[in-house]
Amino acid sequence: MEIKNQIKEGKASIGIEFGSTRIKAILVGEDLTVAASGSYDWQNSLVDGVWTYSLDDIHKGLQTCFANLMADVKAKYDTELTTAASIGFSAMMHGYLAFDAEDNLLVPFRTWRNTMTEEAADVLSEAFGCNIPQRWSIAHLYQAILNKEDHIPKVSFFTTLAGYVHWLLTGEKNIGIGDASGMFPIDPGTGLYNERLLEKFGDLAKDTAFTQKLADILPAIVPVGECAGRLTEKGALLLDPTGTFGAGVPFCPAEGDAQTGMVATNSIAPRTGNVSAGTSIFAMVVLERDLSKLYRQIDIVTTPCGDPVAMVHCNNCTTDLDSWVKLFGELIRSCGCEISKGELYDKLYAAALEGDADCSDIISFNYHSGEHVTGFTSGRPMLMRSPGSAFNVANVMRSLIYSCMATLKIGMDILLDEEKIALDKIYAHGGLFKSPVTGQRFLASALGVPVTLMDSASEGGAWGIALLAAYQARADRSETLADYLADRVFAGKTGSSMNPDENDAAGFETYMKHYRAALAVEEAAVKTAE
Repeated sequence: MEIKNQIKEGKASIGIEFGSTRIKAILVGEDLTVAASGSYDWQNSLVDGVWTYSLDDIHKGLQTCFANLMADVKAKYDTELTTAASIGFSAMMHGYLAFDAEDNLLVPFRTWRNTMTEEAADVLSEAFGCNIPQRWSIAHLYQAILNKEDHIPKVSFFTTLAGYVHWLLTGEKNIGIGDASGMFPIDPGTGLYNERLLEKFGDLAKDTAFTQKLADILPAIVPVGECAGRLTEKGALLLDPTGTFGAGVPFCPAEGDAQTGMVATNSIAPRTGNVSAGTSIFAMVVLERDLSKLYRQIDIVTTPCGDPVAMVHCNNCTTDLDSWVKLFGELIRSCGCEISKGELYDKLYAAALEGDADCSDIISFNYHSGEHVTGFTSGRPMLMRSPGSAFNVANVMRSLIYSCMATLKIGMDILLDEEKIALDKIYAHGGLFKSPVTGQRFLASALGVPVTLMDSASEGGAWGIALLAAYQARADRSETLADYLADRVFAGKTGSSMNPDENDAAGFETYMKHYRAALAVEEAAVKTAE
């Protein structure tokens, strides 16, 4: 009855996150726990060599996900969801959504998964003196300039997926600082785009078809906790075509999935970090100091508060693993046995724990797409073994799970071993950790750092953006986000922690030795397939 009244009185907050395979909506009450949810499954498409989602897919996914949230509220509380205290949107960071002055999309949405901007990323990284990865929005823009694409003179605005949905519903062309930090470098002193580098970009773009001022076509940055706009009448009907949910609800700044993952794991303070593992895998390490030099494997983004974060982002994580699990499931069902998806994952993850610590020289590459950390612009999934390998389910599964973390470890070794960045613990969340123990244990041993799973880890970034929405609606405007999370959200919650296992750690190092050597085989496979 209490949460029902909060919903009716507009005291609950809503967070919606566009992930790579699922759009998820979460409603939280004043106690900030999940009260209702809705989701919609979707997949990117490879169209003319570009990984993309169509605008129709985005709109349909938004409406279906929200309709499912409304239905869940109705089923649980016998009341209609008609308003909220605040709403927030989050999505996969980076990418390129470019529009002309009439708000027409100029080219299909180019997602973070594309590896088509190598030349631009190299030029910008050298010119800026900081790493600009291929997936960053500015790399996509500059590559289009270098390619002399026809749409460049028409670009009036470009943004991220979260920024686009926020704009659709509020009419406001702005985003949060964390999402902005994956578009263009941020000046930590001002909390705005780096003015010196904006000017540098202007110099690079001279004598090209790009005559716009970059600052004029980037989304504005709204600080965390501030109102970033309100749901318009048009936006309300787009969100809920039935007209049940009304206009006027305030929005928190749109954020990237990396930042909402940090919020969902309470890892926004120095000496903390988090790993998000799903279709991609990335680590976010909050820095106490600048890195000593530029590393192309590491980019600097920010927390939702604007503090510098070292990000190790790898394009590939569970896609290949999921394919193998599906294959095992088909075999089991062909034998006349029925097994649920969750049970199948649990059994196979449990089998991995019984495998040899080094996977008995079975090496897996999960490269469905390119992987910039190891220098691949495209990839081919591959499983290889020596003739003497103990080829069994336990070792195959262990190798498949190791491969989800292998590229991440290469980047994290730079931070932990070369830069000597201090980390007290890593918080983990995402699909790789849904089955208990296995992923957590292997990650701790791979990184040599304790790994903690919170009870809320399975809720992920959708809960994180719901928390940011609730923070925007707070009564105490002087309360910092760090205090809000510590005192109101995570007070008394410790989660379950797992320390590195000495035997697993030694086995993972052996695995990585073979993995690095076998990169030449992966390279040959890519070249042969071209």
